[in-house]
Amino acid sequence: MSTPNHPSFWRRIPLAFGAFFSTLSDGAYAARVEKLNLPEAAPVAPVAPAPAPAPVPTPAAAPVILKEATPDAALQLLALLQREARLIDFTQENLASHADADIGAAARVVHEGCAKVMREYFSIEPVRAENEGSRIVLQAGFDPATVRLTGNVVGSAPFTGTLSHRGWRAAAVRLPKLNDKHDAAILAPAEVEL
Repeated sequence: MSTPNHPSFWRRIPLAFGAFFSTLSDGAYAARVEKLNLPEAAPVAPVAPAPAPAPVPTPAAAPVILKEATPDAALQLLALLQREARLIDFTQENLASHADADIGAAARVVHEGCAKVMREYFSIEPVRAENEGSRIVLQAGFDPATVRLTGNVVGSAPFTGTLSHRGWRAAAVRLPKLNDKHDAAILAPAEVEL
């Protein structure tokens, strides 16, 4: 259930798809998303301040240069999902007046079309090879971009835990090349029957 300040479940679906594909295609965006999922640090009890050591000059940190993502690839993918799965039509429809059976039938069409797009334009593989539910050990130096720790995270690696999700990575992306005159903002042209 949504509140007046939060988007509805159906509005969150296209947001989730957009975030998913932006995370796959843009490393800087994925890093920002990953920061959102870091567990909050436990509050630390105040301690008496120690005498301040003499300041040591530190070299200026190199500025972080963020790569600006162009929306063309995301718009192209959204157009493919509309063409094959009618995803935009589905998410823009007010489903409150429809029966659950009708929504389920529409979701099946959307699912099949989305799966077709995923198979045709992406090679997706699991991040971890182990089966979900397996006990695994993460040694010091594991890549936090590929494994997110959840639950009671204390101490430092090695960590032993249960693999609750294998994760996904895009092994290959095969989006069609676009003509320079192509308007990627047109996700589906209007249709006029004569």
